[in-house]
Amino acid sequence: MFYDFDEIIERRGTNSLKYDFARERGMPDDLLPLWIADMDFRAPREVTDALAARVAHGVFGYAGPLQDYFDALGAWFEKRHAWKCDPRRFVQTSGVVHAFSTLIRAFTREGDAVVVCQPVYYPFESAVRANGRRLVVSELRETDGRYAVDFEDFERKIVENDAKLFLLCSPHNPVGRVWTRAELERLGEICLAHGVFVVSDEIHADFVYAPARHTVFASVKPEFEKNCAVCTAPSKTFNVAGLQISNVYLADDARRAAFLRELERQGWFGPNLPGLVACRAAYEHGAPWLDALLAYLRGNIDFTRDFLRERAPKIRFVDPEGTYLVWLDFRAFGLSDEALRAKVVGEAKLWLDDGFIFGAGGNGFQRVNVACPRATLRRALERLAAAFA
Repeated sequence: MFYDFDEIIERRGTNSLKYDFARERGMPDDLLPLWIADMDFRAPREVTDALAARVAHGVFGYAGPLQDYFDALGAWFEKRHAWKCDPRRFVQTSGVVHAFSTLIRAFTREGDAVVVCQPVYYPFESAVRANGRRLVVSELRETDGRYAVDFEDFERKIVENDAKLFLLCSPHNPVGRVWTRAELERLGEICLAHGVFVVSDEIHADFVYAPARHTVFASVKPEFEKNCAVCTAPSKTFNVAGLQISNVYLADDARRAAFLRELERQGWFGPNLPGLVACRAAYEHGAPWLDALLAYLRGNIDFTRDFLRERAPKIRFVDPEGTYLVWLDFRAFGLSDEALRAKVVGEAKLWLDDGFIFGAGGNGFQRVNVACPRATLRRALERLAAAFA
């Protein structure tokens, strides 16, 4: 089947956070937005058809997942990620950020230390701080554009701060690393040794490019499965973030019960019906669409690398193993973060994500979302090259 990822879809005026809220977020209205991680592509036809059928039914009462929903989850993760799990151990929430914020409250107390590896998805830091926990940062090590965990520093920070929880980003946003099984095993062993619970945000798991391969943290060792929560969602994969559905895997019965109690304290009453419908349809029928999308995204990533190499070689391109987010290094220009943002916004007329919001290791970087039609990407890169050539 042919999927037209080159189609330009007008998103302004559709309540789109990406396109319609520039002024509210302190940006000019005339920018081309490649910031927040949602895609400019339609969801698969099977998903929109399933939603249309439910709308035609006309009744939108309180909802919950049936067995066919759990079956779809189990089959997806077994086929796509070689992870055979008990899908009834998944708990639904309104999103992965909601999930890991709730997990922080469920398994730590105010003042406890939570470890993150920066630069990393910025809601990690805000979730820790907003819940009154102490943020402990173990910086990733960068060598020639490739990032790795500093395991010695990671363990030292855990011990020195008596950390209780580790927020793992896998695949890693924004640097695009897909952690190897060996890396995950070492992280997991350190956490087990020191009684640290692992919350693994795997929302980008379906965006991995060969030869890299995603490994679900819970699948590395049986001991890890009992000592972690795996946060998953169809939202990034199928561009349905606005439907507010995620699935959090907790193998341990006591921990799952504690998580459910924390959700109850929040007044959580269950997932929304369109989210359940879309998730099931996507996991049951969306694989061919996703395979075509991955090929298109790999083409966009390659196009970005080649374009910048030719037109703006001082901008260093960090080749992602996963996600559809490109991490660009502008440090060769010697600009402050404020001057870099002013140039990107004022001269290139682009709305990107500033690197510094991901932590100190992001100073001098910008994150670019390349999940858009090639013509849109070309237009953005032309603007970038004109400003920085």
